[in-house]
Amino acid sequence: MNASPELSIIHLVLNASLLVQAVMAILAIMSLGSWTTIFRKLMQLRQTSDQTHRFEEEFWSGGDLGKLYQRVHARRAEAGTLERIFDAGMGEFLKWRQSPGADPAAMLDGTRRAMRVAFQRELDALERGLPFLANVGSVSPYIGLFGTVWGIMHAFVGLSNVQQATLASVAPGIAEALVATAIGLFAAIPAFVAYNRFTADVDRLANRLDNFVDEFSNVLLRQK
Repeated sequence: MNASPELSIIHLVLNASLLVQAVMAILAIMSLGSWTTIFRKLMQLRQTSDQTHRFEEEFWSGGDLGKLYQRVHARRAEAGTLERIFDAGMGEFLKWRQSPGADPAAMLDGTRRAMRVAFQRELDALERGLPFLANVGSVSPYIGLFGTVWGIMHAFVGLSNVQQATLASVAPGIAEALVATAIGLFAAIPAFVAYNRFTADVDRLANRLDNFVDEFSNVLLRQK
């Protein structure tokens, strides 16, 4: 069955009460923001994973770490996540080695701390935007439900001016209210799915970065 013009989605949105329209507008903005965050985060994580894989291959190829550090440090602004962690650790290690009488244990401890600070900074960058997706996924259904409840109340209050209540008289108002719930679910479901997917991806990347910090520390331990 084809929907009548009075029950089309556009007609229901345009003829909803001002509060329900405001709820719909808020949900539309949240949905737009979540989709923007999803596409940006998808490209960021994909790029980070590719850069990490390439640098791991270069690092474990057996080349000179000093030359590798010079190349990474020269293009640090364009370097990837793992490269910046390596740059921080290797730079700190070289500073300690240039200090006369440096304690080897303190040198390795300082190098590890420098990498941990860089690791946390990169992890914060990878997690940026995830709390917003979590908020959209959890809050949007309730915002839509609020609009629905208010719209249904508004529809039934309008029946007080009608001598004989029929389904035809109450259906448009209820349909307008239910649109708010539909928009809320439309905003929440993609945000919730993307949040779970990106959280898992970030966790996998964090494990790779953390393992590199330990492995690089062992390499430096043999070179002290």
